[in-house]
Amino acid sequence: MQSYTKHNPVGGSALQGPGPVQLRIKTNASPGERLSQTKSMVIPDPGQPQKPISRHRRNQSQHNLGDNSAADQPNVLKGEYLNKAKIADGGKKQRKNWTSTWVVLDVNQLLFYKESKQETLSNLKSGCKPEGVDLCGAHVEWTTDKSSRKNVFQITTSSGNEFLLQADNYSTICKWHDAIKKAVDSLGKGKAGFCPGKPTLRKSNSTEFLPSRRVSEAPVTKEPKPENRRSLIFKLHYSASDSADKNGVKNRLKKFISRRPSMKTLQEKGLIKDRVFGCHLLTLCEREGTTIPSFVKKCVEAVEKRGMEADGIYRVSGNLATIQKLRFLVDQEDELDLDDCQWEDVHVITGALKMFFRELPEPLFPFRFFEPFIEAIKTKDYKQRVQAVKKLVHQLPKPNHETMKILFRHLQKILTMSLKNLMSTQGIGIVFGPTLMWPELDSGNMAVNMVYQNQIVEFILIECAEIFGPAGK
Repeated sequence: MQSYTKHNPVGGSALQGPGPVQLRIKTNASPGERLSQTKSMVIPDPGQPQKPISRHRRNQSQHNLGDNSAADQPNVLKGEYLNKAKIADGGKKQRKNWTSTWVVLDVNQLLFYKESKQETLSNLKSGCKPEGVDLCGAHVEWTTDKSSRKNVFQITTSSGNEFLLQADNYSTICKWHDAIKKAVDSLGKGKAGFCPGKPTLRKSNSTEFLPSRRVSEAPVTKEPKPENRRSLIFKLHYSASDSADKNGVKNRLKKFISRRPSMKTLQEKGLIKDRVFGCHLLTLCEREGTTIPSFVKKCVEAVEKRGMEADGIYRVSGNLATIQKLRFLVDQEDELDLDDCQWEDVHVITGALKMFFRELPEPLFPFRFFEPFIEAIKTKDYKQRVQAVKKLVHQLPKPNHETMKILFRHLQKILTMSLKNLMSTQGIGIVFGPTLMWPELDSGNMAVNMVYQNQIVEFILIECAEIFGPAGK
């Protein structure tokens, strides 16, 4: 049985026997101790000196936490100013806003004060309660993706709240990181949902000291399996993190794109075919092994087979949606049957042919020949004009020359049926002038250029036999 020590108030010798009631006070050296407002029947240790009694109201709590000393609670840090940003609240992303905050690490939680704790005590302002962050089940890690600042670590709570803490001094932020990490690890060792350091059931305003209830006396609850608890924390952490982390999404997209096969590989496997529309004429002919694109040949043959007498051929536009459908099939399939009933309207075929020439990266009359053709058409002497245009046509690259020859001979056949299709040389020049040639840079007078474009097409149509030679050659 422990003996009692009697203290002589005047300085007499200490005698064995029942002594006065000693009030145990919470001091700065023992932040974990709390007392009732009334005196407790606590017997002091005989070998320790008596501590002075503090009457400060904050040292007298109305709740008892048990007999815990500072040595038993190493995960406690006094307040210090750190930069804080809250980036998620319950898994919902928030706008990052850095603020300088007075941070205090308690046994099981972080406290964020708008001002230092000392200023709060001195001013005694209402509404200065700190923001508490429960560390039980939290996750602490260094991060470089969430902020461009240096020395930043992230705290993700089990409820989905996410905080960033930062300090310019690495040793300072490292001290806080290690302390919070240690506190979280120690709290994670709790059983049956009990986190060390949290207040337990106690009686307020009592004259008797109530020690913490043992875990065995707590209500019996079904303890979740450790692996289930870890997986739950993992899901909470990463679901909240992913919702607020754009950089994480970017990183996953970068990895996906880096693993994606190249265009060349997809083309070799036949998953992606080379385009016809929008492809350079030389490239298309080289790929097909011909001097005239096969699509141009098919369109010319289809029109000459069943559309020569169509009213306003090449002037009347077909259904744009059907033309786009035809274009898509041309780009995706090798075999194309223009005799199919869905291409019954010949204006769809002529519209697709004009679209093919309009979408060439470089027109049928190449850019470097634009000005020479305009200068040639300005020649006053007719015979010299014919020779000048003929010379330029024969200087064209072979795919351009051959494609131009089959097209203009086809248009000449259209003109032979002008009484039925009501098309004229001038009408075809207006349609095909801006379709077959345009300047590389839109400089000068566009209206003047269009006049010359139409005149060049008309002139070649009229002198087609002289420029390209007799039909069949």
